[in-house]
Amino acid sequence: MKCDPNLYRAASPSLAVKPRLIRHLFLPPLIIAMMIGLGYIGFWISEHYGIRSLGENGQRQLELHARAVESEISKYTYLPSLLELETSVSQLLADPTPEHRQSVNDYLEGLNRRSRSRAIYVMDTTGRVMATSNWRDVDSYLGEDLSFRAYFQNAVRGQPGRFYGIGSTNGEPGYYLAHGLEEHGKIIGVAVVKVRLEAMEERWQKARLEAFVSDENGIIILSSDPSRRLKSVVPLSDETKEKLARSLQYYWFPLNELQPLARETLSEGVEKLTFPANSELVSDEENISYLSQTRPLSDTPWNFTLLTPLQDLRREAINQGILVAVAFALLAFLLIAWNERRKVIATRLAAREALQEANNQLERRITERTTDLRASNERLKGQIRERRLAEETLRRAQDELVQAGKLAAIGQMSTSIAHELNQPLAALRTLSGNTVRFLERGQLDVASTNLKTINELIDRMGRITASLRSFARRGDDKGQACLGKAVDAALQLLGGRVETIHLQLHRDFTDVQVQIDQTRLEQILVNLIGNALDAMQAQPQPELWLVGETFDGKYRLRVRDNGHGIDAEARKHLFEPFFTTKPGEQGLGLGLTLSASLAAATGGHLGVEHPASGGTAFVLSLPLVSPTSAEPI
Repeated sequence: MKCDPNLYRAASPSLAVKPRLIRHLFLPPLIIAMMIGLGYIGFWISEHYGIRSLGENGQRQLELHARAVESEISKYTYLPSLLELETSVSQLLADPTPEHRQSVNDYLEGLNRRSRSRAIYVMDTTGRVMATSNWRDVDSYLGEDLSFRAYFQNAVRGQPGRFYGIGSTNGEPGYYLAHGLEEHGKIIGVAVVKVRLEAMEERWQKARLEAFVSDENGIIILSSDPSRRLKSVVPLSDETKEKLARSLQYYWFPLNELQPLARETLSEGVEKLTFPANSELVSDEENISYLSQTRPLSDTPWNFTLLTPLQDLRREAINQGILVAVAFALLAFLLIAWNERRKVIATRLAAREALQEANNQLERRITERTTDLRASNERLKGQIRERRLAEETLRRAQDELVQAGKLAAIGQMSTSIAHELNQPLAALRTLSGNTVRFLERGQLDVASTNLKTINELIDRMGRITASLRSFARRGDDKGQACLGKAVDAALQLLGGRVETIHLQLHRDFTDVQVQIDQTRLEQILVNLIGNALDAMQAQPQPELWLVGETFDGKYRLRVRDNGHGIDAEARKHLFEPFFTTKPGEQGLGLGLTLSASLAAATGGHLGVEHPASGGTAFVLSLPLVSPTSAEPI
């Protein structure tokens, strides 16, 4: 396409050419500074709106879990006042005899079991425990003086006693609900129910929720993170610590302050906190930030705090900032490129005659290049045809090698097969001659027995020849094979050698269906088992292990022997074609190479291991047809 020279005019030198100092010194730092500034703005906006969205979602979670805590606490509030209705309790407080105490102990024990509380006990007005549900335990509260507890002091004055603390008897934390027992308008004792709230912590941990509950003193009494429990969320003065230590509300715990590395107040009850990374819930080395949302719990002086991690939000905000910075850099690059392009166009228009000549030269070069490309394309097509022909030739050669390997294996087994066939033939010759004589003598029973034996020998010879025909025929590229059947066929082909060396065979595999042709699997197993038999020729007690396992959609069969093993130098060339450690008449060096190739063609693998206990283990891995397997055999 030709350009109209009137559309673009070269700018004046004062406008078209910028001073070199401005372009090379001031422009790059300016672009970098603007990238950083815009990236930070994008990060801040993304983080701001992300925190707002997290806050809205967290507010719903906060309300849901806070109501769950309120419900868990409120379901036990009626229980202490229920003891006012029990006559045996008032009788015990009026007349503390052993009979009355035992009656109340039994009643409290049953009530505690039905209500699933931790303990229920009754105290007189002096604070001494008169009866308790755990009277059978070694650490029973019976007879304890608990007048120093705040819940008792409130209840004996007629006020509801609500108290969370650590038990002074066994050091077990719990929530105490106390109620003053009245009779004729006068308080005669105090009923207390102890409840364990650790089940809520377990539910928070299972839900991967980070939250905690702090009491009226600012002490964390429930937390999904055990490392935060019994730490204060507000600074405690020495006077307050001394007062809490005297009351033994938290036993002898130090009540350290949970100090965040950074704190930012976003709104009422909403903060952004940063804690160090040494918490048990944090696995990385960086500090972790949370969105903290706090809500007071109804009917208690406690507060429920929900912590929402901000790592994902911060990473997303950083990605947004980087995206804004990269977008600006791309825009600046496009603007600079457009400006450079504008100057190039102006320059080209000023020298349009030279450009026209260059275009003509370019067209000539394109024509020449097109001619060269056509010739190269034709050469490439020829190379593709030759490559396909070579691949086809290679595939046929590989099939021939597989068949040659089979025939070589059959040749190696010929002696054993001849021995297997000669024995039945000799027996047939003897039995047939005897049968004729028995028939002439009229001994039909003996003749019938000989004929049955002859049939069995013929069947045995037929099985041997059928195995050879099946082993010798060519296999397909694709198919399905039964592992147990293939092992039995391979052992039958090698039966003479197995019996000769008195082999002890260990079978521990599953009869599965694998994705390989049946005859090719038999070929692989014959090679592997035959090599193992060769390696154990000099072994006085030869043993062979066939062990299988399923792994990642494939089935592994490990063929291990206790033979002489393979030396370090031979291991380097183990799967190379025509490499063998056997004498020349005993092998061509193709067995392992062909077996590895057959396994790889179906998506499997053949490897070798060298156990420390000696011997050699070949591992055959083949894809499973179905994940469902049969029973082990």
